[in-house]
Amino acid sequence: MKGFTDLGYARVDTDREARQGLPEVVYGPGKRPEEITGIVTELLARSTGPVLVTRVEPEVAAAVDVPGGSYDETARLLAWRPAADRGFQVCVATAGTSDWPVASEAEAVASAIGLRTHVVRDVGVAGIHRLLAAEEDLRQADAVIVVAGMEGALASAVGGLVSCPVIAVPTSTGYGASLEGVTALLAMLTSCAAGLTVVNIDSGFSAAMAAHRLAAVARR
Repeated sequence: MKGFTDLGYARVDTDREARQGLPEVVYGPGKRPEEITGIVTELLARSTGPVLVTRVEPEVAAAVDVPGGSYDETARLLAWRPAADRGFQVCVATAGTSDWPVASEAEAVASAIGLRTHVVRDVGVAGIHRLLAAEEDLRQADAVIVVAGMEGALASAVGGLVSCPVIAVPTSTGYGASLEGVTALLAMLTSCAAGLTVVNIDSGFSAAMAAHRLAAVARR
């Protein structure tokens, strides 16, 4: 059994749900609306879980011809068949308001795949009292996704406060020496708070999927 459908322009991984618990997630950039339509139609027919398309601009989303979907413009996420609540609590914490588009992707993807989400906004270390005021929200979570640019210090601060897994997302927010997120990425990778998971720059999607894998193991 080959486990995929060849559409000519894409080989749709129809076996992904059996291997990883979710259907293949479609990366939107570079795909025409009719290609997204074909891929999503195939995934809906060959799976039972949520079908998602990430990084979709509004004009492309409007041209995708598959009934029953919803679109989150801030997260740039198209979603069909969102999953039922899996009982795994994820807190999404952002350092600053400018980090919200990336955090929004993490929150929207996590919600669509059945994770309970709670958002704590604007708790960056430049005003550490804002973070400490949200300490109980952070500690009640099964996992925390920390989204931060600049020097990325929020991930270390949260990692020192909670015992649950912390998934750090560096963002490209910041001035020149932030190097479009590289500074935050390196800071998170070298964090003094041991055991952080660090994903790619601006990839809220990757953070949500890391939380998905944690939830799957917790459920077993």
